[in-house]
Amino acid sequence: MDTTQLLKGVLDLAVLAVVRDEDGYGYDIVRRLRDAGIGDVGDASVYGTLRRLYSGGALSSYVVPSDGGPHRKYYAINPQGRRMLEEQTDTWIQFAVAMSGLLSPHAAPDPLVKPRPEAGAQR
Repeated sequence: MDTTQLLKGVLDLAVLAVVRDEDGYGYDIVRRLRDAGIGDVGDASVYGTLRRLYSGGALSSYVVPSDGGPHRKYYAINPQGRRMLEEQTDTWIQFAVAMSGLLSPHAAPDPLVKPRPEAGAQR
């Protein structure tokens, strides 16, 4: 499955989650997303998302001077961004539960999960 379209829909959520606990600059955020398993994320997509979240009031920014190279612009989540993250997390969880329910009859069984009795089945 091509995850490009999925990623476009959740990149705001992923970026907010990455900066929730620790501020970061553009490439650092890209690296942290990739380290988390979102390998298909493009640099330009993340930079555009950072600009959009900043313009929308979900992130604040500050510049840190660098001894060996250009200054780095760091992004930090603010109270509006935390509210956005919480709302989008709730939406994502509801969506993931719904999709899991749709896919579960056809997904490979997990040997650690005990099957539930079918509705209306006798016990």
